[in-house]
Amino acid sequence: MAEAETIHDVIQPAAAHAHAPSVAAHHHGPPTGFIRKYIFSVDHKVIGIQYLLLAMAAVLVGMLLSVLMRMNLTWPGTAWPLLEILFPIGAKGGVMTPEFYLSLVTMHGTMMVFFVLTTAPQGGFGNYFLPIQIGAEDMAFPTLNMLSFWVTFVGFVALIAAAFVEGGGPTGGWTGYPTLSAIGGKLNVPGMGSAQNLWWNGQNLWIISIAIFCVASLLGALNFITTLLNMRTRGMSLMRMPLTCWSWFTTAILALLAFPVLLAAGVLLFLDRTADTSFFVPGGLSDGTRVLTEHNGGSPILWQHLFWFFGHPEVYIAILPGMGVTSHVLSTFARKPVFGYRAMVFAMFAIGLLGFFVWGHHMFLSGMSPYTGMAFSVLTLTIGVPSAIKTFNWIGTLWGGRIRFTTPMLFAIGFVSLFVAGGVTGIVLGQTSLDLSMHDTYFVLGHFHLVMGVAAIFGMFAGTYFWFPKMFGRMMSERLGKIHFWPTFIGVYAIFIPFHIMGIVGMPRRYASFEEYEFLRVLDPVVLFVTIAVIITVAAQFLFWYNFFWSIWKGEPAGDNPWEATTLEWSTSSPPPHDNFGGRVLTVYRGPYEFAVPGAPDDYVMQTTPDAAEENQSPLVQGGSEISGNGHNGHKH
Repeated sequence: MAEAETIHDVIQPAAAHAHAPSVAAHHHGPPTGFIRKYIFSVDHKVIGIQYLLLAMAAVLVGMLLSVLMRMNLTWPGTAWPLLEILFPIGAKGGVMTPEFYLSLVTMHGTMMVFFVLTTAPQGGFGNYFLPIQIGAEDMAFPTLNMLSFWVTFVGFVALIAAAFVEGGGPTGGWTGYPTLSAIGGKLNVPGMGSAQNLWWNGQNLWIISIAIFCVASLLGALNFITTLLNMRTRGMSLMRMPLTCWSWFTTAILALLAFPVLLAAGVLLFLDRTADTSFFVPGGLSDGTRVLTEHNGGSPILWQHLFWFFGHPEVYIAILPGMGVTSHVLSTFARKPVFGYRAMVFAMFAIGLLGFFVWGHHMFLSGMSPYTGMAFSVLTLTIGVPSAIKTFNWIGTLWGGRIRFTTPMLFAIGFVSLFVAGGVTGIVLGQTSLDLSMHDTYFVLGHFHLVMGVAAIFGMFAGTYFWFPKMFGRMMSERLGKIHFWPTFIGVYAIFIPFHIMGIVGMPRRYASFEEYEFLRVLDPVVLFVTIAVIITVAAQFLFWYNFFWSIWKGEPAGDNPWEATTLEWSTSSPPPHDNFGGRVLTVYRGPYEFAVPGAPDDYVMQTTPDAAEENQSPLVQGGSEISGNGHNGHKH
């Protein structure tokens, strides 16, 4: 075997060559001090858990904000004494002001999009499992990895602080549209981001938080791309990688291209608020009593272009890791190879690429040329093709499988259901004639919450239940997991399907109250129904929290491969040692989804298991997966 390894090291292509020498050269023992081991750790596994815990804190805050919004919409004008204690300006007497409601909308959207939907799937699961799934001992730049988490944490603290500073929280919505976001500091209206100290009002802290998050995401993206391209173990060619790795890789490329645009836009917006520039503030703007700007004027539409050039790829930054996890889990518990592995890879890249060309469908009402709108509409509908490929391939993976209805499998199937349900309404909004009437209504809220929000969260739940035994060496309770799944699955449909009905009737989004609109009174029972569904669904999530933290210490001990899966993370102990594989350098002989292989002693074959006739061959020529590129070697006879 030593001779075979030497030959292999010579002939293996650079893109997939063995990294045994570099692993040995950089091997180091685990840290012993508490701070270095658990706080400022450079171990990608600890950093991944830190990201997950940060996202869990953020989602708790985001859910509570959504409950507050629903309470105000359902019972407007009601005094809630606790609110006055927490927010004496925004809820004087316990009654929310419209500006405070808009601040809740802004905080909820920002918290969920950036610090949950982006942080958990990529920063959490990606950091923990990408190196292990490609056979590396750590990320390419461990110290940079640690820095990226703590920069993210600082951004999170800045966002939380934005809700409590003098003058009220941010009020520009999570999209930060001018002119509210650009001139709030000039209005001197309580709750509109104004304050005597202009530098530290809520809207400025929101911009600072987003800018900090952009920097952290860029650091992480560089680390992910470098790790995947340069640190794969011997035999781990690109077409032998799990689809999770492809999804994290694609997401990192999107982040590397999209976040600098948002960072630049945030800097310009900050200058408009603090340095009297006019990138986004129109000239001659007045608050009814005085002219706020003396300059010739900037363009609020410019902000929309910059924001949505980032914003639509951000949708896929949130959803692509969930697609990878779903593919991974469906194959494992259907006991079948992923249907159309190569097509799934190309579909991921097509979704990522097309995501950069459809930002204009967020701006159909901005006054753009109908011909430009038509072009964006066609591109928007085109992105449905790779999305449909993935959906049909998921169904093909399930078809005829010996399905095990575990908790992660239920959440993966739930992901597919929500992705399809939300995607169908995307076809409606992608058409200019229909979007004109639906655009600023609850129909849009229902669409993107289903396809981007809760679908991505279902992917996170699937990943958490699936990888928890590997991360902590114990199983989460299957019984509690299934009890958690059903009210969550039913609840999100009970919340967001009525949103579409509200939007068709004409209920506008971001409004604190609808009492002034007689034609919306018919929706009062629907509004109450949605609020009750929100409260029940949020309450069900505490089952997950209990299950998660209880299982860390009291869960049933898990073996190294409790799910009988095939990829490299299941080739090491649970939890993995400091260097992931205990000093071993793994060799990959086959694709990631070798289930139901004829003649095999079990219904799965690990990636590290060679065929008897191939045991002494180079991984370059073993199995034929280099030729087929199907993610598995095929069923040999």
